[in-house]
Amino acid sequence: MRKELIDEISMGNESITIEFKEARNKLPKNLYDTVCSFSNRQGGNIYLGVSDEGNITGVDPRAVAQMKKDFVTTTQSAQKIEPPLYLDIQEYQIEDKTILHIFVPSSSQVHRLNRTKIYDRNEDADIDITHNTIQVQQMYNRKQADYTERKIFSHVSMDDLRIDLIEQLRKTALAQEDYRAWTTFDYLEILKSLGMYSKDYTTGEEGFTLAAVITFGKDEVISAVLPYFRIDALVKKKDIERYDDRENIRTNLIESYSRLMSFIKKHTSDKFHLEGDQRINIRDILFRELIVNMLVHREYSNAFVSKITVYEDHLTFENANKPIHPGIITEGMIAPYPKNPTIARVFNILGLIDELGSGVNKIFKYTKIMYGSSPIISNQDIFKVQIDGQGDLDAMLNLLHLSDSQRALVHYLENGEAYTSKYLMQVVGLKDPVTFRKSVLNPLIELRLVNRTIPGKPTSPNQKYKINKEYF
Repeated sequence: MRKELIDEISMGNESITIEFKEARNKLPKNLYDTVCSFSNRQGGNIYLGVSDEGNITGVDPRAVAQMKKDFVTTTQSAQKIEPPLYLDIQEYQIEDKTILHIFVPSSSQVHRLNRTKIYDRNEDADIDITHNTIQVQQMYNRKQADYTERKIFSHVSMDDLRIDLIEQLRKTALAQEDYRAWTTFDYLEILKSLGMYSKDYTTGEEGFTLAAVITFGKDEVISAVLPYFRIDALVKKKDIERYDDRENIRTNLIESYSRLMSFIKKHTSDKFHLEGDQRINIRDILFRELIVNMLVHREYSNAFVSKITVYEDHLTFENANKPIHPGIITEGMIAPYPKNPTIARVFNILGLIDELGSGVNKIFKYTKIMYGSSPIISNQDIFKVQIDGQGDLDAMLNLLHLSDSQRALVHYLENGEAYTSKYLMQVVGLKDPVTFRKSVLNPLIELRLVNRTIPGKPTSPNQKYKINKEYF
């Protein structure tokens, strides 16, 4: 468990982003009030098996599997939370007791409990604001301002969208119990139920959102609305300066996925693997997760061109991002959550996203089987994944584009020892402590490559710094 999470529990204070709940054998009834309020406000951490005062009471280990299953099933059901949420739940051991941790990101949409109640978070309380018109309007306004996929294009009409793709989605959805009502829905009603047709409660403007355009729009409409949007898929095995092959994709996300998968299959080798008595294609599973990640997690307000590059000895994936937890992602950490939950819902219906969070776990699992090493995943303003047969420290540092001084400090701390900042200044040859902290030490702490030995007390006279062993 990461130190910052342990520190939150040890401080024993619930807040606008922290909630403790005792849960011995089953999920507490008011858990989903908090899930909705966190997603409607600024997100936060929920700890199950912890009292209101921050005391570890624990969860019965025998009940954990069922509790996790119940949570995932419930949050993904539109009957309970509308629109559904795709959240992960992690199990940890603290003081020889089991606790469960749920990270709820702030959502781009307003979520209702039992399809009726709207909860907001105020200090350490979940407040039902369903009948408070002003607060509900303020919530919609806040969502509109914070999330690119919610941007409204009032002059886009149904004629600008690909009806065949909406029909494809409908046929897939009708096989799922949560979407049986779509039998009687027309195409506009389907898009409204997905949150892809919305209203700005400040201006009164309403229409299709960017999520609708980028997912179902005709190519010429996407180019007009998002002129910088494209995905570059390159092969640089022989011609490193230019490319051996290229796919320049400027189409809707559903067809983008299909074209990128075809490109990868053309330029990488199959690898089959037995799981139990079932033979699976590792390549298809691995690259499905990586490509869906590019499409669902992208920050569409950023003009950065998404790229997949296939080299002779490695592959890289680069994507515009708005990180929730900046730094290097390692196996078992909190997974990245969709910055575009409306788009994620479409991919979930199409069967291309399972439980959210399982995708990152699969990337680690199948990269190791296929390439013999772990992927290097950098979760910053540009989300980068590198896959090769080495996966060493230098490859990770190259991906982060560290300065010479930052790189030198990380290599020096590889021995696992802890040192004072004064000593580390001498290691990298700097004399000004302000410059050292600002340009070298603090960026490494923010990336979580380096940890303080006394968390939460950066000015402590006994403070020292050491490598984060979680990564190395």
